[in-house]
Amino acid sequence: MINTSTMDVDSPETEDSLDAEDDVLRMGEGEVSLHEYTEWLREMDEEPPWRIAADKEMDYADGKQLDTELLNAMKEQGIPPAIEDRIGPTLRALTGYEQTTRTDWRVTANGQTGSKDVADALNVELNEAERESHADNACSDAFRPQAAVGFGCVGVQRVSDPTQYRYKCAVVRRSEVRWDWTAEEWDLSDARYFKRDKWLHPERIARAFPQARELILSCGRNGATWWQQGYPGRLANQGGSSTGLTNAGQDARGWTVEEARWYDRTNKQLCLTELWYRRWVEVVLIESPDGRVVEYDAGNQVHNYGLATGMTKAFKAIVAKVRRSYWLGPHKLHDSPTPYPHSHFPYVIFWGFREDSTRVPYGYVRGLIYQQDSLNSGTALMRWGLSAYRVENTKGATNMPDAVLRRTIGRRNAHVVLDQEHMAKPGARFEVKRDVQLTEQQHQLMNDCRAVFEQLSAAPAAFTGQRGNATSGLQERTQLEQANQALGEIMGNFRRARTLMGEMLLSMIVQDLGAKEKTVIIEGDAVTEDRSVVLNKIETDPAGYSYLSNDVQRTLLKVQLEDVPSTPGYRSQQLYAMQEVIKTMPPQFQQAAMPYMVALMDTPYKREIIEALRAAGSQESPEQVEQRIQQEVQAALSKAGHDLKARELEMKERLTDAQIKKVMADAVQVGVQAAFSAMQGGAQVAMNPAIAPIADAIMQGAGYQKPNPGGDDPDFPVPGVAAGGPAPQSGGPGAAGEIDQVRENTSPAFPPIPQEPARGMQGIETASPDDNLPQGG
Repeated sequence: MINTSTMDVDSPETEDSLDAEDDVLRMGEGEVSLHEYTEWLREMDEEPPWRIAADKEMDYADGKQLDTELLNAMKEQGIPPAIEDRIGPTLRALTGYEQTTRTDWRVTANGQTGSKDVADALNVELNEAERESHADNACSDAFRPQAAVGFGCVGVQRVSDPTQYRYKCAVVRRSEVRWDWTAEEWDLSDARYFKRDKWLHPERIARAFPQARELILSCGRNGATWWQQGYPGRLANQGGSSTGLTNAGQDARGWTVEEARWYDRTNKQLCLTELWYRRWVEVVLIESPDGRVVEYDAGNQVHNYGLATGMTKAFKAIVAKVRRSYWLGPHKLHDSPTPYPHSHFPYVIFWGFREDSTRVPYGYVRGLIYQQDSLNSGTALMRWGLSAYRVENTKGATNMPDAVLRRTIGRRNAHVVLDQEHMAKPGARFEVKRDVQLTEQQHQLMNDCRAVFEQLSAAPAAFTGQRGNATSGLQERTQLEQANQALGEIMGNFRRARTLMGEMLLSMIVQDLGAKEKTVIIEGDAVTEDRSVVLNKIETDPAGYSYLSNDVQRTLLKVQLEDVPSTPGYRSQQLYAMQEVIKTMPPQFQQAAMPYMVALMDTPYKREIIEALRAAGSQESPEQVEQRIQQEVQAALSKAGHDLKARELEMKERLTDAQIKKVMADAVQVGVQAAFSAMQGGAQVAMNPAIAPIADAIMQGAGYQKPNPGGDDPDFPVPGVAAGGPAPQSGGPGAAGEIDQVRENTSPAFPPIPQEPARGMQGIETASPDDNLPQGG
């Protein structure tokens, strides 16, 4: 805390110190101040010096591997420059691998039931944004520096030009961006700031910020000293000067950051700084029953109703608020909350590898520079050794200067004139030597360097399309699989950053849709049919309340990458595999699997081909037609045979019923006749008892046995008094006047057949046996 009692509060130094203290106390609240912005700039200057090394590594990746000092030294020694680039092909192989294994974004429901239609519809919108915003190209452009130096950046933003597509994904150079180096999260979700610089013409900046047009054009003409030579001084003399512009002049006079950071005196361009920063504030949040947490809005009736009914609960928490500001040197042109619905900076970092202590990013090129230098120097020395020579001569052997002699002796058609007098002296020498043995050693050293280079590289020889040391297809696939494992970390970071890009695009799509109703046509493929989904459709429930079905703002969604790549090369591999599988299938299975194989082709007539295949499959071959005719004939014959059999069975059933009735009638008739004959015999015995023993003997002779136990009592009527004595004679008691004689067929074996009764009866039954015996008293 500054002690103001020991200093002059009226002095400029004291006033500046108090203002600085107030700025420090106000840091972290509201808009960013000039003092805070300056402190961030100073903090950015203290980051580790990794950018120069990254620029050198990218130069090596681009083939610029010999600097000026080395070229001059080689030229002085007569060594020809040579480059055998191994870093460039390695990076090209990695970027090609990224393109061949690229997967599309897919929107899925995050745990909510009944939200599949919304996810499918938004998936169509996201795929359109992926194509139109050139997201795939941006990811590929960022992957190359990610693999080379460990850092790539892509901006995911809206486009202000209404004539273009509303979203844009573009790669950003690492020299344009700075960020909070103390951030530890990979997505910079805990970073305080993120800065991007863009050099533009003053007129273009003035059109984007018309409220500061006068200031921008003044800075474009005079740079940091515009307040001395520009409008303020001239307008102050003439009167009517702009108050805001005068305040800006005070900021320009007191800013200590060098002019070269934001003004180029050569082309008169200005550096426009886009600063994204976070403010951590305490807010009231509400949690809905489905788990969504949103900031409480007092003007939202849904929020108030949820709190009043207890469906939601409110609580306080510290959250990060993202803001955006634009700066032109010390002048703040704009400051407002982020226009995006997500909580990220609209820049996605593609990280490679990072140092543990300093968090400095690096890539594969760092470990390949030494081997590349060794290979380049070895190639240069080998070429130099093939043409190098060593001359041993005594002084005066030639009349040529030494420099001319060296240039002449290196030519194949060299002509050297020796001094005859000098060469005649004892000990005079002139000899040209070449050391070829040294070249062989260098050649062996280069081979060793190439072998070490392949070991350190992230891709084997087969991965880059060269002939490797594999002797079988299985060994080749094993090496490629090992190469994929070596690329696991770098590709994992790439997929993670690409997924974050999809989430940013999806959040902007949902924000733009809002509550507007929109019909999305989900195109089918060669197998599935087209269908339509209506988003934000207004419907009415049974109680009469209106609501939105397929509400995009209330659906929990997430973005993930497809498991199956969508590149033409991958589809070709799948097509070949499908062909091999279909070959082994039975014919009926081949016909069913044929549409799925055609769907993997790249022909634009996939649907037409599949429809033609299905139509051809529905048509019958001549063999099938003949077989069908035979089946119909057999079915007709079988049906006719069944009908005849049914009629035959019906007739047999009727005949059987008639036979049963006849048997029953015959049985009744026999029983009645037997009973009637027995009654007649009883009557005869009653009239003449002497014949009873004779009848019993006759019956026993015929095989009759008395039932034991006794049989059923037929309950035949018997006379009240048994007749005793001899049979009545004619004219005596019991004569014909008392007992009626049988009028017809008096034989006991053939009793008379009773007449048919008046009521409906079957057979020879009678309604009563009273007519069998005479009625007497």
